[in-house]
Amino acid sequence: MFNSPHRRFNPLTAEWVLVSPHRAKRPWQGQVEKSLTASLPHYDPTCYLCPRNERAGGVVNPDYRETFVFDNDFAALLPQEEPSNPTESGHPLMIAVSERGICRVVCFSPRHDLTLPELELYQIENVISTWTRESADLASKNFIQYVQVFENKGAAMGCSNPHPHSQLWSQSLIPTEIAKELATQTAYFNEHGRPMLLDYVREEHKRKERILASNDHFTAMVPFWAVWPFEVMVVGHRPAAALSDLNPAEVSALADVFKQVTTRYDNLFEISFPYSMGFHQAPASPAGAPHPEWVLHAHFYPPLLRSATVRKFMVGYEMLAMPQRDITPETAAERLLSLPLVHYKQRS
Repeated sequence: MFNSPHRRFNPLTAEWVLVSPHRAKRPWQGQVEKSLTASLPHYDPTCYLCPRNERAGGVVNPDYRETFVFDNDFAALLPQEEPSNPTESGHPLMIAVSERGICRVVCFSPRHDLTLPELELYQIENVISTWTRESADLASKNFIQYVQVFENKGAAMGCSNPHPHSQLWSQSLIPTEIAKELATQTAYFNEHGRPMLLDYVREEHKRKERILASNDHFTAMVPFWAVWPFEVMVVGHRPAAALSDLNPAEVSALADVFKQVTTRYDNLFEISFPYSMGFHQAPASPAGAPHPEWVLHAHFYPPLLRSATVRKFMVGYEMLAMPQRDITPETAAERLLSLPLVHYKQRS
């Protein structure tokens, strides 16, 4: 069945994806991206994220040696409260409500040229620890309900600065994708008495055909319901609901899996592979509320399809009907697994 057109169900979002394996053979005369092989300097005096450089508003970055965190100079959300009436437009079909939040930027290191797969394991652990600390701080604010940690890597994913960095957006309402996952995981837990993602990871380990990396605490796989060509999901092995629930051994294990996944990505087309990555943590509010249904996980959504210059576009049918992919998740996993774990830049 998997060699012919079929649908796959995503139990996390309760949505379907159309898989059309035969379309991978079609000739391509569409958009071709620019080469992504440009090298970057260790330090760029014009970069507003490098140490000692000036950012917007005249703020000067410290001479930082590890991670560097600051409130986003162009934040999408602001902490001050703006009162609003949900129906102030005068019609129930035109509803707008105020949204508060705090947005922060996390630079991975002072190096302008080193992305996650090129960092040492201890440096990746430090990045994860920084995400953990900042997530916990933001979640402690009485008006914050959710903290989203994410990285947009590469210009293809809209990254406005090549200095390797990530962001945290915290907000006063639960965002759409989290609301979907909260509903499905809660329903599954109420019915089965077990977290959905733990059952899913166990099943993937039985089948083994989509797993890319695994250790005692985390598994990375191309999910059965993947939408993006080389999509990957990283899932914990116990119901830790947030980054702050991880112990030191789990942080080290997560860093190991992240390095494996991102190294395979870069080795696929021997470029700095673009993606959007984000952690899905349980909602932060109400304070102290347990989330036994939730398992901490991360999604990697990379756009490239056939080569470093041919990408997947979400247009037409995808925008108007449902997501669609050409190569099967099993094929994508097989290709990624065939790649070495030594970064292509480090090979002799």
